[in-house]
Amino acid sequence: MKEKFIALLTFTSSLKGFGIQFIRVAILVVFVWIGGLKYFHYEADGIVPFVANSPFMSFFYAKDAPEYKEHKNAEGAFVPENRAWHEANRTYTFSYGLGALIMSIGILVFLGIFFPKVGLAGDALAIIMTLGTLSFLATTPEVWVPDLGSGEFGFPLLSGAGRLVIKDIVILASAVVLLSDSSQRVLKTLKKS
Repeated sequence: MKEKFIALLTFTSSLKGFGIQFIRVAILVVFVWIGGLKYFHYEADGIVPFVANSPFMSFFYAKDAPEYKEHKNAEGAFVPENRAWHEANRTYTFSYGLGALIMSIGILVFLGIFFPKVGLAGDALAIIMTLGTLSFLATTPEVWVPDLGSGEFGFPLLSGAGRLVIKDIVILASAVVLLSDSSQRVLKTLKKS
């Protein structure tokens, strides 16, 4: 039994290199998929509370933060008046640009498999982006369960939006590992030259 356990540990201890490359592929899949969704109205509508309440991003929108609450759409719903409001707010224009940025970062991170200097850029951008996303925990009221009478609300009770945001801490940790990997690979090439 001990020999089998040692064999298993020997095998799993050799997975670090594969794991690092798998993180790059996973970030590519998540960023390209989520970035691509930014081209659909339901996703663009869904990020409005985050962007509208962010001191770093709210200037991209034309309307004041509290106003968006009157024009929320349920996922997949088409309400012409709300769609017109979002068009005037630049909701969709911002979302398209954000989607392109997110997909580009995912591609740069992935290309780090082959080109460590490109990976450095992608990894650093992934860190910056996830820090921005995690900042929504401090700026977006919708990330916490509202007081609707149950007595269970506010910090630390995450709403659906909050649970979505907090997951980015895993991407942040992964991007730090990738940045270290890219840096080590670039250092090796610099030392050889």
